Amino acid sequence: MNYAGLPKIDLHCHLDGSARPETIYELALKDGVTEGRSKEVLINSLSVPEECKNLDEYLDCFALPLQVMQTTEALERISFELFEDAAKENVKYLEVRFGPLLHQQKGLALSEIIDSVVKGMKRAEALYDIHGNYILSVLRGMPTDDIKSVIDAGAPWLNKGVVAFDIAGGEKPGFCSEFPEFTQYAADKGYRLTIHAGEQWCGQNVYDAVTMLDAERIGHGVHMKDHQQAYSVVKDNAIALELCPTSNVQTKCVEKFADHPVRDFHKDDVVVTINTDNRTVSNTTMTKEVEKVCETFKLTQEDYRSIYLSSVSKSFASKEVKQHLLGFEGQIIV
Repeated sequence: MNYAGLPKIDLHCHLDGSARPETIYELALKDGVTEGRSKEVLINSLSVPEECKNLDEYLDCFALPLQVMQTTEALERISFELFEDAAKENVKYLEVRFGPLLHQQKGLALSEIIDSVVKGMKRAEALYDIHGNYILSVLRGMPTDDIKSVIDAGAPWLNKGVVAFDIAGGEKPGFCSEFPEFTQYAADKGYRLTIHAGEQWCGQNVYDAVTMLDAERIGHGVHMKDHQQAYSVVKDNAIALELCPTSNVQTKCVEKFADHPVRDFHKDDVVVTINTDNRTVSNTTMTKEVEKVCETFKLTQEDYRSIYLSSVSKSFASKEVKQHLLGFEGQIIV
């Protein structure tokens, strides 16, 4: 397959983990937060080492990007550049998630933060053949007092650049019991729902995310493979899995790439999508992800076509954008 030429859809991509390293370095210099580190050392800190130990070490790579993503200019620029980079590798639709509460260190209002990233995305859409939307995330483990404020702040952009609500961050068993009030509040406002679950060992969290939080998609979900109830509720309800294979290996969600259940899920008619998670942190692209999955698991063009169509169907895009995306199916030669 011509992997570079294939049309692609990325439904699980984090803004702060996908900024251009050169941009982060430039902003760090401007803000005086390089801490005496050389350019090489600083840029290397943005991606995980080859032998990443666990999710906590993976998350360390977000510290510097978050430090410099505290102005409207930086947020708009990084948003634009992410969509530009994606468009240049034939990504036709991109959903980006980020946590607005993480960008208030210099006093920005939530509305300013959301407006900035949407503006960056819209600017890229005007220049390239790409469409996109933003997903607003909150982190598990943070105080819940401000969650409704995030949902309220994003409401003016609903279906105008913002489409969904997400719960992310370090995963603990049983976390879903803390959030039904907030997912219901978001759904009542018109948000779609996707939840990070089953990334770290706990398949029960996938079951809970669907049954307690009404998740329409699951971020990762890998460990549902060992939990029959979770597996059944996901498969029977056609809940899409936002799989991020390279990231899953790096965070030790799976031990090695060949152990990833993406092929088994796909062959058993579980709805799977292929995504980057964090382009910079994982040193990946959609082209790399699709190639690694197809080559490792001997997936055919017909397999990829099926996954592409699932990604269109399960995206939170408008009907008009979905119809546009279906027009690229012919570029997947079978």
